[in-house]
Amino acid sequence: MNIALWIAAALLAIAFLATGLLKITRSKEQLAAAGMGWTEGFSPSTITAIGVAEVLGAIGLILPAVLDVAPVLVPVAAVGLALVMVAAATTHLLRKETRMVVLNVVLLALALFVAWGRFGPYAF
Repeated sequence: MNIALWIAAALLAIAFLATGLLKITRSKEQLAAAGMGWTEGFSPSTITAIGVAEVLGAIGLILPAVLDVAPVLVPVAAVGLALVMVAAATTHLLRKETRMVVLNVVLLALALFVAWGRFGPYAF
């Protein structure tokens, strides 16, 4: 089970690092042109804040455990990313973007799996 939790955390970290960096480094218009239509309803600073939260969450999934420094931050990061996915799914549902909601639910499930495992029976 420990290996499954590491794999889930790694997949989440890769996904959130990539999308978070996009939100930090691209303009609102560039993101909208790339298919992120949801950005139309948010200010550039909010989009950047979401990106920063995703990058910090990605780092928090891996680094504390690898460095053995405050490994309790791993499930905390997973819960934070789960909350980001709840907000994302809500936004996509309101915009009737059901394909994106499916992806949000998958990432939410992975984040909850990591949080459950690392807070519970497979804590560091």
